[in-house]
Amino acid sequence: MKLHATGWALALAAASLTGPTLAQGKKANSAAGEVTLVCEAAYQPARTTWTRTVRIGYDKTRVRSVLIDGVPVYTFSVRDTVILTAIDNERIQIDTAAQTWTSDFRGQATSMGRCERS
Repeated sequence: MKLHATGWALALAAASLTGPTLAQGKKANSAAGEVTLVCEAAYQPARTTWTRTVRIGYDKTRVRSVLIDGVPVYTFSVRDTVILTAIDNERIQIDTAAQTWTSDFRGQATSMGRCERS
């Protein structure tokens, strides 16, 4: 599949193009899109699993918005296919290509998990 964007956009576009639209041979909207990832993050040392929902809005040149559990993040940065952000004291990394979630509560707790497109 040939796409026209950088690393993060490749991963987002690939996630948004897989499924019925591509299988039916229809053109996908390349101007703007949105991907929702549902991540099962295992938090240590508490040994609890939380379901985290990440909604990523993008256009053909960049990521425009990131919402985690319905809360818009105020700042984020993109490094290749990884979105880096924070909510409260949780530093979060979402790899859109590998579809993984990792986070850190300032060294007090950590989490890792897999994400799936919903």
